[in-house]
Amino acid sequence: MVATTTPRWTKAWTWVWPAAAVLTLAAAWLVGASGVMSAIAGIVLFGTVFAAVYHAEVVAHRVGEPFGTLVLALAVTVIEATLIVSVMVAAPAEKAGLARDTVFAAIMIVCNGIVGACLLVGGARHHEQGFQLQGASAALAVLVALSGLTLILPNYAASGLGPLYSTSQLIFAGSVSLILYCSFVFIQTVRHRDYFLPVQEADEAAHAPPPTARATTMSAALLVVSLVAVVSLAKVLTPAVELGIAHLGVPKAVVGIVIAAVVLLPEGLAALNAARNDRLQTSLNLALGSVLATIGLTIPVVAVVSIVLQQPLELGLGAKDQVLLVLTLTIGVITLGTGRTTVLQGIVHLVIFAVFLFFAVVP
Repeated sequence: MVATTTPRWTKAWTWVWPAAAVLTLAAAWLVGASGVMSAIAGIVLFGTVFAAVYHAEVVAHRVGEPFGTLVLALAVTVIEATLIVSVMVAAPAEKAGLARDTVFAAIMIVCNGIVGACLLVGGARHHEQGFQLQGASAALAVLVALSGLTLILPNYAASGLGPLYSTSQLIFAGSVSLILYCSFVFIQTVRHRDYFLPVQEADEAAHAPPPTARATTMSAALLVVSLVAVVSLAKVLTPAVELGIAHLGVPKAVVGIVIAAVVLLPEGLAALNAARNDRLQTSLNLALGSVLATIGLTIPVVAVVSIVLQQPLELGLGAKDQVLLVLTLTIGVITLGTGRTTVLQGIVHLVIFAVFLFFAVVP
């Protein structure tokens, strides 16, 4: 992650955007939703995303890899799960498939959109980039297992329920998801931390001394504020997005794509910045770590909510999405199976991402 010894967090833009987000949320609560308020919320949201990325980089540079990327992944995922749960509780019947749509969208956005963009940008600038093959293989193994257990198996585990698990199956699936993710975090941060360390530190900023404790504390606090504001603004924008989607006549699953895209913006920008600076390992730590956290933490949370409130929870993907998921995981294993990447791998992933978006809008 990029950070400098100068306490840049004191510059206006790093705290003005989060402050503007808080004021915008207060105004939305007081005056209600409107076209003007939605436009303002959209502008402030993107500015706050950049502030969140900066503060995440400061914290990450202080704590080092791979803990730095884990900080952002966990923070974003916890808030994402909260957003999904709040929407589910508000409209349980209509949003039974929201968690599935959002998790699936996160996998496609991260594994194809973010990873593809990182490989393309990094390859275009540095021709060929390297990363730790052991770390990528470990992450992909857990991702394949989590995806299959949570998004494919429900279609076949209880044929009478369709894309739903029975209560006991849902408890088991949520428990297994949490165990797999916690095991990965243990391997990433304790037992085999060296698998996730950068192959090389190419840019000068990576060698800069870490920020002071005071700067790190301020950035950590502003990171939390920024992430909460991003997700809260996304919730403010959700009714406008749903109206727009209904007006265009596209499937409701696109709402999950929009939610996932907004929530993943901070990680996506941070990953792209790292790839541009020839730190592909950091990019992969961010991307793969975030998608693993999304599945491993979101599924157990929504499972508990579904069981406690006795609300329906659809997890199984349709046939078309299952094909796209299997294709994505297969391509990911192949492209990240050598420890070296070029622009070609990036183009392949971005093409799969374009296919995903096209068939989401035009089923």
